[in-house]
Amino acid sequence: MKQMNAIEVRDFLAKNKNAVKIDVRETVELQNGMLEDAIHIPVQTIPGQLDMLDKHKNDPIVLICRSGMRSDQAGNYLEQNGFINVINLVGGMNAWAKNIDTSMNIY
Repeated sequence: MKQMNAIEVRDFLAKNKNAVKIDVRETVELQNGMLEDAIHIPVQTIPGQLDMLDKHKNDPIVLICRSGMRSDQAGNYLEQNGFINVINLVGGMNAWAKNIDTSMNIY
């Protein structure tokens, strides 16, 4: 799995319009901001969503959480299940809010 900071993810997403963004935070956390077009799949429900995600097995997938820990766990799980282009947003939405979109909450 690739590890990218917020600036690297921003630049990657600008060049890779087909990238799938998956936000693995809990629903209550989304009030702090969410990346545009991100799919919300709480981390504990990822195993039950593999069939739905299967169509993205070869697409770049950027995983997002608050700090980068849960998204890292989700990325490892996806890789174990055959996903080949998984990216973890290191520092999560807090890093995004600090470095990219300062209108978002750091929490």
